[in-house]
Amino acid sequence: MIIATAGHVDHGKTSLLQAITGVNADRLPEEKSRGMSIDLGYAYWPQPDGQTIGFIDVPGHEKFLSNMLSGIGGIDHALLVVAADDGIMPQTREHLAILQLSGQPALTVAVTKSDSVEPAQRKAVDQQIRQLTRQLGWESVALFTTSTVNGEGIAELSHHLRQLPERPLWQDQAFRLAIDRVFNVKGAGVVVTGTALSGDVGIGDSLWLTGMNKRVRVRNLHAQNQPVEQAHAGQRIALNLSGGVEKAEVSRGDWLLTTAPERPCGRAIVSLQSHQPLHQGQSLHIHHAASHTTGRISLLDDRFAELLFDNPLWLAGDDRLILRDISARQTLAGARIVLLAPPKRGKRQPAFLNWLHQLENATNLEERLERLLQPHPWRMDALHWFFQRTGEAITASLNSATFIQAAGYLLLRQTQREWQSGLISALEDYHQQHSDRPGIGRDRLRRLAFPGQPAALVLALTDQLIAQNLLINNRGWLHLPDFRIRFDDREAALWQQAEPLFGSEAWWVRDLAVQLGCDEDLMRQTLRKAAQSGAITAIVNDRYYSHTQLTRFAGLICQRAETGQGTRAGDFRDQLGTGRKLAVQILEFFDHCGFTQRKGNEHLLRDSQMFR
Repeated sequence: MIIATAGHVDHGKTSLLQAITGVNADRLPEEKSRGMSIDLGYAYWPQPDGQTIGFIDVPGHEKFLSNMLSGIGGIDHALLVVAADDGIMPQTREHLAILQLSGQPALTVAVTKSDSVEPAQRKAVDQQIRQLTRQLGWESVALFTTSTVNGEGIAELSHHLRQLPERPLWQDQAFRLAIDRVFNVKGAGVVVTGTALSGDVGIGDSLWLTGMNKRVRVRNLHAQNQPVEQAHAGQRIALNLSGGVEKAEVSRGDWLLTTAPERPCGRAIVSLQSHQPLHQGQSLHIHHAASHTTGRISLLDDRFAELLFDNPLWLAGDDRLILRDISARQTLAGARIVLLAPPKRGKRQPAFLNWLHQLENATNLEERLERLLQPHPWRMDALHWFFQRTGEAITASLNSATFIQAAGYLLLRQTQREWQSGLISALEDYHQQHSDRPGIGRDRLRRLAFPGQPAALVLALTDQLIAQNLLINNRGWLHLPDFRIRFDDREAALWQQAEPLFGSEAWWVRDLAVQLGCDEDLMRQTLRKAAQSGAITAIVNDRYYSHTQLTRFAGLICQRAETGQGTRAGDFRDQLGTGRKLAVQILEFFDHCGFTQRKGNEHLLRDSQMFR
């Protein structure tokens, strides 16, 4: 159980916590000398049942609001403190607004300094508080009148806090902790602390430390100020880290993660809950858990906006952000993450905005996944990060009639059907335009049908069609099942004479027609049909090699690729013992059919399944 205080400066938050727990949460010398909290303070309250309630004491002065924002991520409950002599003050309103915008945790109110006012003032302050909390969405709150001078209400408030229920936690979540403090312990090394937002962690676990961008190991562990072997979300955790961790390279706002995405998020689409008007292109302070950056807002409609961060943030789906004006004087809005890495164009189109509304209104994980996957498939690791759930947790309840996994992606069955229909249509078009070819390579078909889609996924869907005999793989060339060679009698007789001549050399149509003493057009038509069988292949127009020879040439490229090398025209010429022009023609053919791709002067292996 984690409880954070909230309230105006000098309303007695720290004194109240000390009366409840016996701990003075002010830890800095400056705080003790000034009698005012500047940074986050912590107090732990052991209970008879062995549990420990943790308190985060936040500063109340407006100058230190960014510190307050660093302390409220992942809390179970908020304790609003209002002094009876002052009543509602500016930071009372702002702290309460921030709590509402950050997810509206359960709230308890403590009215302090009750010994210094008359009963009428107490009653007036109570009414002010109830009116303000109702306006901000708390229909009813438990309110206690207290005094740290005479002890009034402390026992009742303490009993109430002991009975608070902990928030339910999802199972199978990844571990994620926002670091809010880092220090050295003599003889132990670097220790970081924070509130775990999700998941579990144990001694010996390997975690990703974002600030240093490296893996570290958990040497020792404290939860709620007690040494433990295992800790979980909803606890204040201190982790002693090993693995070359330097205190100077870790700071508030860094994260400890079970796994990290490829990169932090530079822009995201959010749903807004605004307390003040927001303007197109407005610069903002953006707070996320213990991290803070600046950025700009691009309004999409009256509900959604895109945020562009000056420094990327480690965001996941449904994370809450607080938006403040660039002068850091006003809290403007709260934001909830709806989509990471949004498209660069078309975000204000009605269809896209309608999809965003459907996505936000989805009521369970399966429905959200179905909406999320409508535009395009998602990598499973990206879904794990977005939902902060393990793969088993995501896929356990999915309906196999709606979803399918392939090549590390999750996609809708409807998308599978549409893409496979697209592959077949692309091959039909290719047959019509290239009747002299035996078919097309897997990767070339992918680039024709779906050039902008994930290669591994399209190839996996292609292989499914091959397994179902909806596409035929003939010596590495794909063709449709009804693609057939149809020699007439003259062509069949001519091919019987020509086929034995295709040894190690390439043949031009004209030269082969002269060799066999036949009409050049008849020879051209015959060789085109022979090429459809895959026995020979035109490397350029009217020049053919046997499939056996091309397979040998391809093997040379594969051998170089196995040692991490590409193939250059000069090296290839020397290996073949041919002229440079012919070597270049062969390499350009391999590029064109998708077996290789050219980068600079090198030809790199692209589709290793061809010519096998």
